[in-house]
Amino acid sequence: MEVSGKIKVLGEAKNVGSGSFLKRELVVTTDEQYPQHIMIEFVQDKCDLLNNYNIGEAVKVSINLRGREWVDPQGVTKYFNAIQGWRVERLAAAAPAQAPPMPAATSFAPAENFKEEDHDDLPF
Repeated sequence: MEVSGKIKVLGEAKNVGSGSFLKRELVVTTDEQYPQHIMIEFVQDKCDLLNNYNIGEAVKVSINLRGREWVDPQGVTKYFNAIQGWRVERLAAAAPAQAPPMPAATSFAPAENFKEEDHDDLPF
């Protein structure tokens, strides 16, 4: 799956948990009628993929959806979802579309030998 948009937030890499797990967050704002702010996490060696990007850049991020189940101490089961990124690509700035050149206007002389009754070729 992929998410495209502009980088809104580019977090720093952080050690989480026992300290050996590296995580970095990226927020991409989609370009659609109702823009969405999608938080994507990069983990371990994938954190370095974000080093050459800046806020405001248009990107396409390849993602995987992750889900896990957790049972709390009271025995209640809870489910968590995550969006993990594994590739980032810059999107080329859209060049303004140029319309093809219009041909020079040509004038037409009215038909001189046109008779309405001679040209009734409608099938009904």
